[in-house]
Amino acid sequence: MVQRPPRFRVRGWLGEEDFKALLRVARYMGRSDGYSLFELDVARARRNGLAPRDVLALLSSIEGIEPSDLEAVEEALKAEAGVRLEYQPGGWLLISSRLRLKELFEGLGFRPSYDPSRRAFRVRAYLYREVAEHLAGKGVVLDDRLGLLSGARMPRAPSFQGSLRPYQREALEAWERNGGRGVIALPTGSGKTVIAIAAMARLAVNTLVVVYTKEHIFQWIEAIRRFTDAGALVGAYYSEEKSLRPITVTTYQTAYRKLDVFATRYALVVFDEAHHLPADKFRAIAIGLPAPYRIGLSATVEREDGRHEEIFPIVGGVVYHTSPGRLTQEGYLAPFQIRRVPVELPPKLKREYQRLRRRYRALVGGLRFEEVLSLARRGDERAIEALRIHSQMRSLIYENPAKIDAIERIVREELSRGSKIIVFTQYKRQAEELAERLGAHLIHGDMDAARRRRELEEFKAEPSGVLVVTTVGDEGLDIPDANVGILASGTSSRRQFLQRLGRLLRPAPGKKAVLYEVVTAGSPEEMQSKKRRGSIY
Repeated sequence: MVQRPPRFRVRGWLGEEDFKALLRVARYMGRSDGYSLFELDVARARRNGLAPRDVLALLSSIEGIEPSDLEAVEEALKAEAGVRLEYQPGGWLLISSRLRLKELFEGLGFRPSYDPSRRAFRVRAYLYREVAEHLAGKGVVLDDRLGLLSGARMPRAPSFQGSLRPYQREALEAWERNGGRGVIALPTGSGKTVIAIAAMARLAVNTLVVVYTKEHIFQWIEAIRRFTDAGALVGAYYSEEKSLRPITVTTYQTAYRKLDVFATRYALVVFDEAHHLPADKFRAIAIGLPAPYRIGLSATVEREDGRHEEIFPIVGGVVYHTSPGRLTQEGYLAPFQIRRVPVELPPKLKREYQRLRRRYRALVGGLRFEEVLSLARRGDERAIEALRIHSQMRSLIYENPAKIDAIERIVREELSRGSKIIVFTQYKRQAEELAERLGAHLIHGDMDAARRRRELEEFKAEPSGVLVVTTVGDEGLDIPDANVGILASGTSSRRQFLQRLGRLLRPAPGKKAVLYEVVTAGSPEEMQSKKRRGSIY
């Protein structure tokens, strides 16, 4: 059965200009009961150079058209000449239409794949905005079942009650110029969170904040309540609480497991500590959420493995970054010094290190470490043995017992000045030994959350003291009055170095921060120290 084109009524008498305009898209059917009657003619509109979206725009501009008739015309155009966008569980966007979509996809920049079982094309959900804007530019009527570009508004616009520093305003404006997408890279302690909160207040769309740990959830909720009047709009969604609110804070792990729960609810997604996104599970979040607006926050724009290049474009590229040196010069971060403290490897351990190095070189020849790693992943036995020896060499250097004595001397001198000290290490064993020798508070990943919180709160309450932390303290550690840091062991990662330095840079009257790097003299650790300093100034 052939369906009759939709008809619409116009109250009263039409002026000549409006009547002629309607004849470009419809046939005049006469008058009845005070109405002028028309029947939509898509073919006529096409001959007159009007796309379906143009037809709707024209009809919407004519006064007197019955709203219910206009809705019927819109639904008919969606069915006959529109494109439907809908979310498919698992992080996909389905694109379906009676039109020839392949022709409409020309110039899109990527090629959607065809799913014959659904008679639709599909792309990863993060491309939703690109697809919608491209098709709108082709003049088609969008049947957008996600509605994240036009809907997902908060019940009311939050009021931002903080103030932005000049560089924070620069960052926010750069993000806005980029269409409400992009990564903002600023040093730890410079107020990245405040920028994101100002952004969500300006957009006033439903917002999902994705953070690294459960402790970060509480920090974000506290910050949102402090800098806006949106307290009643905020909820947390994780293992122990599942509150979906206009502003919801969750963890990366939960967002990965519950992707479909969040996908069609939130138009803005904030990725805290965005450098984690290249991990396969977390990357799935970035490509599976259709949120058209997104903001990434990070202390550095780079990862040592180079994978920042594959994920930052998914968030919108790096739109703003600056260094700790600049913010220190401008008075927004505490002035700081970095002091390298070389220590010798004891003779017995030095001989063992040299033996291991000879053995390693015999196994790998002139191969770079990345090549050895690649061979080991493919099961090469010589490469596997070489990696085992390499690990032993690293342990000798990083856990050099002479470091303990040097750190003890530094701590004693700094405590005599009333300093508040954080000692950073990569290894639980080294952390435990340091804490015992120094009589210090200790936090490591094997402690339960309650004990970690207790140790942290006790240290924060002390005017002077020592806290030893492993990598669990690299992110989210907020101790504003800490002024001395000691690196017992670390990597060449600039990101880790900036995060650890950033723990000391919260400004305070008269505060001067110092970061000691205790390194094994004559070892690769000295070169790593030089490399990771590269992005400070």
